[in-house]
Parts: sequence; C-alpha cells; structure tokens
Amino acid sequence: MTKQDRAVRTRLALIRSAAERFEARGYVRASLAEISAGAGVSSGALHFHFANKAAVADAVEHAAEDALREAAARHQHGDGSALQRLVDVTHHLARLLCADVVVRAGLRLNAEQAAGRVRDLRLGWRECVLGLLAEAERGGELAAGVTPQRTSAVVLAATTGIEVLAREDHGWLARPSLTDLWQLLLPCLAAPCLAGTLDPAGSPSVGSSSAGSGQAGPGGRADGGRAEAGRAGLALR
Repeated sequence: MTKQDRAVRTRLALIRSAAERFEARGYVRASLAEISAGAGVSSGALHFHFANKAAVADAVEHAAEDALREAAARHQHGDGSALQRLVDVTHHLARLLCADVVVRAGLRLNAEQAAGRVRDLRLGWRECVLGLLAEAERGGELAAGVTPQRTSAVVLAATTGIEVLAREDHGWLARPSLTDLWQLLLPCLAAPCLAGTLDPAGSPSVGSSSAGSGQAGPGGRADGGRAEAGRAGLALR
C-alpha cells in the first residue's frame, strides 16, 4: 500500500469514527481523542488531516452530501413513471440512512448547525422531489388539482419526519413504514390512468434489497404483524 493510499484510508476511517461519535454523543460532547482512538490512529494523525473538530464535522457533512446526491441521481433520470421513481428514491434513501452512519450523522449535524453551517444537505433532496413531481406533471401522472410545489412540501415533511424519528429508532426506516406512507399518498396524487400500476413498496430492484426489512418497527413491533397497525399509526401521528 502506498503512502497516499494509507492517507486516504486514514482520512476515511477518521470520518467514519467521527460520524459514530457525533451520532452517539453529539457534536459538543464528542472529543478529538475519541475520534482518533475510534479510527485506530494517533491524535497527530488526526491533526494531519483536520485542523480541529469543526473541520472533522465539515468532512462528515461533505461525505454525507456526496452520498445523498448520488442516491438522488440514480432515480432522477430514467425510463418509466416519475411517480414510481419518487417512491423508489425514498426507499433508497431510507436504506442509505439505515446502513450509513456518515449520512445519518451528516444530516443531524447539518440540521443542528452545531459546527457552523456551510451547506444545506436537504437542498438536493428538495430538488430531487420537486424535479420528479414536475416530470410527473408533464407526463400527465398527477391527479387533477395536484401541483408539484404543494405535493413536494408534503413529501419533504413526511420523509424528514421519518428521518428525525429514526434517530431514536431505526425501525422507522424499515420498508413497511415508507410503504404505509405511499399507500396513503399515492391514491391522492396519481392520475386515474395509473391506478394499480404504482408499487408503494418500491420497484423490485429497490425493494428486494431494502435495508430494515424484517426489523422491528417503531416502538419495537415486529414488521410481520404491523401492516394494518402501521397504517393506523400513521393516521394518528
């Protein structure tokens, strides 16, 4: 392994370790000593890559931003229904949040503005949702009276709420939670010509590998018996 390869690996290990500490302890309580120890390197190695804790936090946010942008890009352009791709990208995002501590920590840091906000990680998500809904409108996929602007606000509020709730219970990121959401929304959003053609659980290529499938749902309920309970719960929350 070259010196450059080692440096890249060390930097990535520090970013992941920082994300784990920021998620577990928060920005203020997480220490540089904990971050370097978690990455298995010395404090000197950490300071070679980052001047201070704010710089580490910025690197976590930047890595999260890259991952979110890549996830959105996979579904923004393509063949088939734009509404189905919108459903699919929300499942993809939930899977990413469940699997990647850097994305979770980056979003949390960004929302709390703890380290001084230099970017808006949710901007790309807003643009993705609005873009897909605008495409759906152009393609005649939206029901009469449904507009991309108003609908995007609902989708953004719902998905952001799920992300925030999942900070305490990753069961909110399980596939049934988003499936329940789309089972409620799609009949209101989709044009009658699309009835029965959209899958709220996501396309097969997305749903077959969904993270969180089979996990306990919010409050510790097993997914196997919560289809109806989940729908009722969403109506109350």
